[in-house]
Amino acid sequence: MSVDIYWRIGTHGDQPSLRRRTASRGGWAPVVPGSLAPGVRDGERDGYSYVEHMGDVARASEISGFVGGLLPSFPNTDDPWATAATLAGETTTYRFMIAFQPGFLHPVQAARMTASLQRATGGRVVYNVISGGGGPDQLWWGDRVDHDDRYARTSEFLDVLRGVWDGGPFDFDGRFYQVERAGLPPALRGQPFPEIYFSGSSGAAIEAAGRHADYYLSWLEPFHALAEKFERVRAASDRDPRFAVRIDVLARETEEEAWDEIRRGWENIDPSVLRDATGDSIGWQRSRSFVTGRITDHRDLEVTPNVWGGFHLLRGGPAFGLVGSYEQVAQRLDELIGLGVGAFILAGVPHLEEAYRVGERVLPLLRGHDLRIESPLLEGTLS
Repeated sequence: MSVDIYWRIGTHGDQPSLRRRTASRGGWAPVVPGSLAPGVRDGERDGYSYVEHMGDVARASEISGFVGGLLPSFPNTDDPWATAATLAGETTTYRFMIAFQPGFLHPVQAARMTASLQRATGGRVVYNVISGGGGPDQLWWGDRVDHDDRYARTSEFLDVLRGVWDGGPFDFDGRFYQVERAGLPPALRGQPFPEIYFSGSSGAAIEAAGRHADYYLSWLEPFHALAEKFERVRAASDRDPRFAVRIDVLARETEEEAWDEIRRGWENIDPSVLRDATGDSIGWQRSRSFVTGRITDHRDLEVTPNVWGGFHLLRGGPAFGLVGSYEQVAQRLDELIGLGVGAFILAGVPHLEEAYRVGERVLPLLRGHDLRIESPLLEGTLS
């Protein structure tokens, strides 16, 4: 089994460190002294744009051994489709994992956009299909479809997209989509269909993933909970499913250095953000359920060795990630491979420097079998 390792590219700015949640190097944040994208020189913007910073992250992670990058999608981000098209020329073999909610695109238009990108990039598009976490973010899109129906809509979307991919004519009469004699034009047919990374922890999500996913994608959870979730996915699948995990990583030369970095960030957080969380995401509710008892110290959120449930307090995103020495983090990743994980989406703050650090110091320590790590920095492919 090969293991694909992706890196996350921030599409809405990049914190300079986990110690400063409200700070940003650029993107959608105000331009202030210390900004990088753009920077300020002699009181004027230097012309460097945030998309160029994203290009730096893509190039850094490509030469550091990552097969591609996740382009997240939220109301406060650049559009991942446009970003992928912009960054493709900055890299050579790097894949772009485009996150999107099917409810906001027509599947025939999505098929045409994807086939055009596949044709232009040599087949480097990967899907991260998300069906929405509910709450204010869902209403921002004008989407009032309830939780389980969002997954039913996603399933229909993918049925239509696959139906038109090789040309048609394709007819479909569903609850959410109806098409007649649809299909891609001849010049766009025959492109490789993107791998699908499918997210969601609810029963409706797992059922839909069983039908469509190439990889069932989960946030990191305590390993015993992940193993249980994987078994539920296997039981709902007609085929042997593959698994992927999205993980924030904070790795340093020693374990003490890594935890000291967390401690410094912890000193600046407002614990009330835990109480203010909203939405009907089952994944988010599961993450909260793993942390019990009174929290008085950052190490209280270490639910199992090196698995820390407080990353969401230091930056936006999922709660759990790995904290430890390079060797410890590599060991935990190997343990996940042992559970059946076939792909990772790793992330670190700031994205640029951490791509180099994790690529150079953690990935070479992995012992997982048939790792697909090809990097000039690593002098070849590890196995």
